Amino acid sequence: MVEPFKNFFSITVIEKMAAILSAQSADFDANKFVEIASINHEENELKQRSQQIQKALLATLPNDLDRVAPILLNALGPEAPIDGGTTSNDREGLNGFALMPFCDFVTEIGIDDWPKAAPLLKEMTKRFSAEFAVRPFIAQNPVETMKTFALWAEDENAHVRRLASEGCRPLLPWGIRLHQFVKDPAPILPILEKLKDDPTEYVRRSVANNLNDIAKNQPDLIAEIATNWMQGAHKNRQRLVRHACRTLIKNGHPPTLAALGYKPINLAKSDFEIKTKQVEFGTALIFSYYLAPSDAAQHPYILDFAIHFKKANGELAPKVFKLSTGKVSGDAPLTGEKTVAIKPITTRKFYPGEHKLELLLNGQSLGTKEFLLKMDATA
Repeated sequence: MVEPFKNFFSITVIEKMAAILSAQSADFDANKFVEIASINHEENELKQRSQQIQKALLATLPNDLDRVAPILLNALGPEAPIDGGTTSNDREGLNGFALMPFCDFVTEIGIDDWPKAAPLLKEMTKRFSAEFAVRPFIAQNPVETMKTFALWAEDENAHVRRLASEGCRPLLPWGIRLHQFVKDPAPILPILEKLKDDPTEYVRRSVANNLNDIAKNQPDLIAEIATNWMQGAHKNRQRLVRHACRTLIKNGHPPTLAALGYKPINLAKSDFEIKTKQVEFGTALIFSYYLAPSDAAQHPYILDFAIHFKKANGELAPKVFKLSTGKVSGDAPLTGEKTVAIKPITTRKFYPGEHKLELLLNGQSLGTKEFLLKMDATA
């Protein structure tokens, strides 16, 4: 049986934290720390346990960065491996998940003093990512914080370089949203430019994820970056760009597809047919297609289809699905048949009435056709 994640902060780990801190400060009250950190321990989940440990740190350590910095730095354990993993907690020092509440502690007491908080978080991120802890600083003082990130992007340590990208992702999952960068990601771009050819996959993957965040609100900007970065790109950068554009590829965004080599194709014949013009809910939509380019050249392609589902207000909203990818020519046209189940799912509510099917080749619409979804009153 898999052990619950919350047990990263077990009583044993809390007691080890106390022992490590006691070794660094004669004034540290280990008993008080354990007592506060253990409040509601069994009921608390991972984040709540981390927050309770943070409260214990506030109650037992100096709430002043100048005084607490030597204690925390000397309490740190070995650095994490450069693979995105973390080291285990042991008496050699603090590392791994044990540092989550310590990062948040530094943010809480140092939110108005980024120059002093930054060196601490830089050292901590080498053992457990400080990507969440830095975000309140960006929200409060983006200019000063991003100047530091620009320096971190050139650091010799891969964890620090990754933090320069991961920490400023506009839509980092489980992190506070950086609204100013959602609206205008310009301050992020020089950092990503520095890191696009980083020697470590761990860092490059963060760059791709940052760009994917930006793509959700600035698709044309990412298409432009993809076009530039693909010029003379080696395999690692090509992989980064494709991963960065995954949402736009899924959505069939034409400029992005063109940047990746999927350009508009002239067709001598383009035909698709809906074979089930009336679909009973719980059955399937079936359609066929035949697409023949006008020349014999081999054209890279991505073939998608979109179902324009009816919403509660009667309007239609498209959802894009992947059909196939490869190369096509006039001598080897695309032909096939697709069956799409229209049945109850947890992520969509269906409504009866007219729907549309659209076929897309390299992001270019080949037209739409209608079908009727029939549902009984109990569906």
